[in-house]
Amino acid sequence: MRIVATILIAIVCLIHLYIFLLETVLFRSRGRKVFGIKQDEVERLAPLMSNQGCYNGFLAAALAVGLVHPDPVIGRAFAVFGLVCVAIAGIWGGVTVQRRILLVQTVPALLALGALLLTPSVLTP
Repeated sequence: MRIVATILIAIVCLIHLYIFLLETVLFRSRGRKVFGIKQDEVERLAPLMSNQGCYNGFLAAALAVGLVHPDPVIGRAFAVFGLVCVAIAGIWGGVTVQRRILLVQTVPALLALGALLLTPSVLTP
């Protein structure tokens, strides 16, 4: 189960890294198209999307730390924190923006969290 959890956490991390890129450096091109933003709205929304992108970057960073931290207890804590934040943000986005966000963010985060919680902790005897 540890391998499954690691793969799922990495997938969620990569999803949020991609969202970060779409909302920041790629917003005026690819990001605009992915999010369905009209060209005449791009300049007005760019600062807001960039700010939102930073938050997605922070989520990806927390998950990355969870994957690579040398202390497995600390790594697990980062992964749980990151996955819970992603799931909550996905629920909020699904309710306030678009239901598709639930499938893109919340479902993968909950699957990864479930797999991680089913993986025995290093503290388990």
